[in-house]
Parts: sequence; C-alpha cells; structure tokens
Amino acid sequence: MSLRTVLTGAAVIAAAACSLPLGALAQETLKVGLSVPMSGAAASWGTHMKWGAEKAAQEINKDGGIKVGGKAYRVEVIAYDNKYNATEGAKAAQLLFNRDGVDFVIGSLGTAPTQALQSISEREGKLIFTTAFGKALKGPKFPLTFTQLNTPVELLPQIYGYVKKMHPDVKTVALLNPNDATGQDTEPQSQKLWNALGVQVLSSDWFERSTTEFQPIVSKLVRLKPDIIELTNGPPTTAGVIFKELAVQGWSGIKIVVASAGERDFVTTGGPAVNGTYLGAAAELSGPKATELQRSLNKMAEDELKEPVTPLTLCTWDALMALKAAIDKAQSFEPKKVAEALPTILFMSSWGPAAFGSAAVYGTPQQLLIPTVVSQVQDGKPIEVLRVVPQELEARIKGKQ
Repeated sequence: MSLRTVLTGAAVIAAAACSLPLGALAQETLKVGLSVPMSGAAASWGTHMKWGAEKAAQEINKDGGIKVGGKAYRVEVIAYDNKYNATEGAKAAQLLFNRDGVDFVIGSLGTAPTQALQSISEREGKLIFTTAFGKALKGPKFPLTFTQLNTPVELLPQIYGYVKKMHPDVKTVALLNPNDATGQDTEPQSQKLWNALGVQVLSSDWFERSTTEFQPIVSKLVRLKPDIIELTNGPPTTAGVIFKELAVQGWSGIKIVVASAGERDFVTTGGPAVNGTYLGAAAELSGPKATELQRSLNKMAEDELKEPVTPLTLCTWDALMALKAAIDKAQSFEPKKVAEALPTILFMSSWGPAAFGSAAVYGTPQQLLIPTVVSQVQDGKPIEVLRVVPQELEARIKGKQ
C-alpha cells in the first residue's frame, strides 16, 4: 500500500470524525448487567426492571455519561433471562462476567438465581445489586452485594403492624409461599413476627412457581378458617388467581400480599376478589404522593409498556444512579473501591435522597434506605395507607443539610 493511499484513508477517517457529535469518539462504554426473569409468570417483573435500567442509562448518557479520569463513558445495559431458577441464574452470570466483561450487575431478581450469581460475583470481584428477599445474601461475607429494594426485613414489620392495628381482633393466619429459596428464606421471618404480635400461624403451605391450578391448596386453607391469608411471595398474576379462588370457595377474611409489585396484573387476574388486599411492595407512583421523577417515568411506562411503573421498575433506575454516584466519588471502576464508596454517598433516587445503611441489621451497610410503603387495593387501585421513612435515612439527610 502506498503512502498516498494511507494518507487518503486517514483524511477520510478525519472527515468522518468531524461529522460526529462532539466527544463521541472519546466516549468509551461501561457495560452493566441484569439477571432477571423475562419469561414465565414473573416475566413482567423482569421486563420492568430492564426498562427502568435502560431509562436510567439513557438519562446518564444524555448528560454526558460517567466521567472517570477525564474520560466520559456511556452506559450500556445487557440483560439475560434467569427464568427465576438457579441454573439459569448461573448461566446468566457466566455470560455477563465471562463473555460480556461486565463488572457491575444493577439488578438481579429471585433468591435462587441471585445466590448462583453471587457465588461467582463475590469470587471474581464483581459488584451486584439485587432485589432478592434472602436475608442471608447480605453481610460481611458478601462485601460486593447490595440490595436495591426493601426486603421482608423492612416490609414485614410495617405491613403486619398496620394490619394488626386496623384489625386488633385477628387471632390466626395461614401462610402460602412459593417452594423455592425466596419462599423458604422468608417464611421463618413471617412465623416469628406473627407470633410476636400474638397471631397464631395455623399453617404454612407451599406451591411450585409453575403451578396453575390452585383449587386443592385453596380448599385446604378455607377449611382452616384463618382470619388472615398471606401470600408473602409470588408473581402478581398468581396471587390474583389464588384470591379469586378463595372468593369462589367462600372465604372472605383479611388478605395480604407482600411481594406485590405489578398490582395491575394482580387486579386484572383477581378482579373484585382482591379488593381490600394489603400490599407490601406497591405504591401510588402517579399521584401527589409520588415524586416528579416517578410521575414522569410512570407516564413513559404507560406509553411504552402499557403498564404503570412499580417499585421494581424504579429499583434498577435507583441502582444505576447509586452506581454512578459511587463511581464519581471513587473516581474508579474497580468494584471493590466502588463498594467502599457506596455506603458513604447520599444520592438522588427516584424516591428522593437515598443512601445505603442498616449495618445494625445485616452487619454491613448494604441495604438501600428508601421509604417503606403499605397500600391497600380499593376499588381496583392500590391506595397508600402508610409510608415510613427509615430513621437512619432521615439522620443522613439531616447531617448533609
């Protein structure tokens, strides 16, 4: 090849560069991952988490990306379907870390797939955010794992306490959980808290997440005549089917669903039978109690997903904004340095100012501090009846003023 040819090629490249937006060539890419169910009964949860992550990435990229060492990095979201089981969770982890070169996972849903993910991420020095309910996923043994959403430790005392306050005469409860790591981790917490409130647990039953026929399980629950039936975990469509069958069989007691994100599906499948249900992970995200950002995201979701946002939609937005703030402070993409910075930051989440804390509970400050909300389905809509801001968060905010 002649020198003239080389120079001509260089001139073409230079001319093409001039036509690009300013800074486009200098910008590199930071890949972040998701391990979420995008098929099966919990598919809507994963779809919403992916959508929230992509919206957050678009916002960050529009503002110039994440800047470290004088370079701007655009954010790219890579998502895999973990099918809510450990095998697919391990497969998603291998793809994210070994094929895609991801150092940060900004969303993982399901205790079993998250345990599979975590077994690799902690060993390989990768940082992950998770919604998983398993309490054992946090603590000093897992310094690179952070929870991006309220878990049963935060939710159960608030919803149980509120129900007991509103219905002081309740004496009995029946528990129903999916037969997997999520349900098995949560069930002992439920038993302990109900007993502390003086409410007897009559039964604790299990179902497979693939179950579609609930008549036998419901018949057993109805025969027990509990004051309360609680479905702690499980997709909203499943919960709706269960409560509809309870109504068909004549039971009309107090209903609780703790993992209730995706309440529109719950109401659609359950119909009038779900009215009155107390929800532990739902919130009014389009009304006056929502932040301006939540209302804006809700409108976009209604337009694009044909569904309202839920706390699960927002949790990946919040995780990515927390990651950006921690990287900004650490001025590093080294996961261990970012993990050290996360507990020290106060950042702007979709809920307003937020931080990581709860070291007194978990041994390390790995829990996202955001409001805990209890809602109740009234005329087919979730209406907030209680909102509690963590005292630790209030102290952090006050300390920054």
